[in-house]
Amino acid sequence: MSDVIQITSRANPTFQRLRRLATEPRERTRSNRTLLEGDHLIGTWLERDHAVAALAVDAAAIEQPARWPAVTRVLDEARARDIEILAFPASLLDQLSGLDSPSRLVAEIMPRDGDLDAMRGQDVVLLDRLQDPGNVGAILRTCAAAGVRHAVAGPGTAAFWSPKVMRAAMGAHALLNLASVDDLALCCRSLGVPLFGTSSHAMVTLDSIDLQPRCAWVFGHEGAGLCEPVEAAVAECGALVAIDQAPDVESLNVAASAAVCLFEMRRQRRAGAGTGQPGEHC
Repeated sequence: MSDVIQITSRANPTFQRLRRLATEPRERTRSNRTLLEGDHLIGTWLERDHAVAALAVDAAAIEQPARWPAVTRVLDEARARDIEILAFPASLLDQLSGLDSPSRLVAEIMPRDGDLDAMRGQDVVLLDRLQDPGNVGAILRTCAAAGVRHAVAGPGTAAFWSPKVMRAAMGAHALLNLASVDDLALCCRSLGVPLFGTSSHAMVTLDSIDLQPRCAWVFGHEGAGLCEPVEAAVAECGALVAIDQAPDVESLNVAASAAVCLFEMRRQRRAGAGTGQPGEHC
């Protein structure tokens, strides 16, 4: 195991640094590093040729590779790329995990910088004050599945690169161009495409909008919806739309709403004909 660094003490500076990345958002921001858990997500990240600073693994998986073949495959890829491999006893590795059943593999990665210029004229999803990491991650996963490759987080939205969001996104981070902005309304107006938001009170229904042209979608706070400046940008550059659903039922969860909208867009484009009038755009 000459290629593996053994770490057995909680006082070890490397363990302490990784522990801060696992538990302290400020440390992730300061260092521009974060943690990615699990052989599947790490394998997807490596397949896309993204950088990994170090790989933390349960020492038992190195001593008994046949018991954890998926972990072993990721370790082999890490060795081929000269990625630093750190072996921890399970009691320490578990402290780097946010899972109820901790992973045997945790990667230290460098979040990729978002490219706002690349988003102009493209399909984009923008999130306005979505606080639940599970919802944010689920929407990013839906973006990847629906073929939308760009997403923007406005102020108050759970950080795209937090471990909880990455777990919920199930590998979507490896596929997406992700950016954060201080002024979401300004960003909305800069994209140069029709802009749509969802509201249960909207007069326009989703199935009446032509979604064949490129467009941007804004999804708002789980309870309050879109903030006033962002809603004004939507009204100026497109439309608020309602999803047709059974009466006397609570509105859909925001992640479910996003899935309905993005896959209606995909359906229209595959069908080759829009169902209504295209929205205006700035």
